Amino acid sequence: MFKVSKLADYAILVLGAFNKSAEESMSASAIAHISRLPEPTVAKVLKMLTKAGLLTSTRGMNGGYRRAVPLGDMTLATVLEAVDGPLALTACVEGSNDECGFVSVCGVRGRWDDVNEAVRKALENVSIMDMVAPHGCGESQQKLKEIA
Repeated sequence: MFKVSKLADYAILVLGAFNKSAEESMSASAIAHISRLPEPTVAKVLKMLTKAGLLTSTRGMNGGYRRAVPLGDMTLATVLEAVDGPLALTACVEGSNDECGFVSVCGVRGRWDDVNEAVRKALENVSIMDMVAPHGCGESQQKLKEIA
């Protein structure tokens, strides 16, 4: 079963805090409070999102995290890859970090690449803003229904 990891799901919640707050820069503890996630988990996710270039961080008294990219320009594919690595539905998909012991005798070798690409395109068509906008928000809900 294809399933988004808990950490990737938490990353969406963390990014949603940036939509709920009027603050430009927020501390990990403020984000934890808004997202209702444990602060150590939030800190781990923030580090991953910063490393991927989706957020920036500033140290010091007036420091914190801020978006490097607008939520409408961040895609689910980008966030999932920032947290979980390359999107690969099976071990034999091009770009996968996993190895398959049946590559030499596999009857479906190369066929998963098209499926993987279709899933990737679907995830690229959903922005984080589509995910975190208030439920029932006309434009985002319509876009998600069209993709489904």
